[in-house]
Amino acid sequence: MRPKLSIIGAGMVGAQAAYLAAIKELGDIVLVDVVEGVPQGKGLDLLEAAPLLGSDVNVMGSNDYAAIKDSDVVIVTAGVPRKPGMSRDDLLSINAKIVSDICRQVVKHAPKCVLIIVTNPLDAMVHVAKKVTGFPRERVFGMAGVLDSTRFRAFLADELKVSVEDVTAFVLGGHGDTMVPLARYSTVAGIPVTELIPKKRLDEIIARVRDGGAEIVNLLKTGSAFYAPGAAVIEMAEAILKDKRRVLSCCVLLEGEYGVKGLPIGVPAKLGAKGMEQVMEIALDAEEKALFQKTIDAVKALTKDADRLVQ
Repeated sequence: MRPKLSIIGAGMVGAQAAYLAAIKELGDIVLVDVVEGVPQGKGLDLLEAAPLLGSDVNVMGSNDYAAIKDSDVVIVTAGVPRKPGMSRDDLLSINAKIVSDICRQVVKHAPKCVLIIVTNPLDAMVHVAKKVTGFPRERVFGMAGVLDSTRFRAFLADELKVSVEDVTAFVLGGHGDTMVPLARYSTVAGIPVTELIPKKRLDEIIARVRDGGAEIVNLLKTGSAFYAPGAAVIEMAEAILKDKRRVLSCCVLLEGEYGVKGLPIGVPAKLGAKGMEQVMEIALDAEEKALFQKTIDAVKALTKDADRLVQ
């Protein structure tokens, strides 16, 4: 029997994620959305593309959450996207209700799944999902660091005119303005980028990473990023469904690691068949610790706001 991957939200991110999952033959795919016809139409379109993609997977769309029954992985992309001038945090009150309602359906129909949250504001939505589902932290976490890291990698590769394959980049913290791109741990073929790019220019690139989502929102004007977020969450899903044990930056509930307890924060973690199998702790210097504390404070304030919205 093939694995089963369900995606809640058949908008741009959800559809892109489904497309990439089909290409990678991660398993049978279910798209769920509240808008009648949308998940069914996109699911059918992707099913008809499967012979051209060389993918032996089944794809279906539904408005009924019962379709996610026995899913191995459930990805939540549903929610209101940002508009120009909005921060991710501005979406909190709307998306907290959407995500909490979805999570109750996940508990009902797919109680053994690994749940990956994509909806913004990401850190707060992971907090909501953890609270509503009661899943252990190994089975509910968020996609953020993979997306932020790929943006960092893209900008570094473009700056140095090298292959993206040779660039590794690392981003800690919340998925917002206080995220912490760690240049000291980012490399080109093992060479720290701090040795290849002057600090002033590197600081400019880091600022662009922090503003990466808003830059795209401002250009699109009527939507937000979807290619990179879709690719990022499928990289996580693939690591789980294929038990690859990839070390990827995820928003996970910390239980004492990095001196933080009871708060979802972006950190490097090992992903495998059991979900989030290990938080990887790294040493931070004084400047990095100060920046990390700033992102902790921001996420803490956001989760308190979320608690007031979801009882």
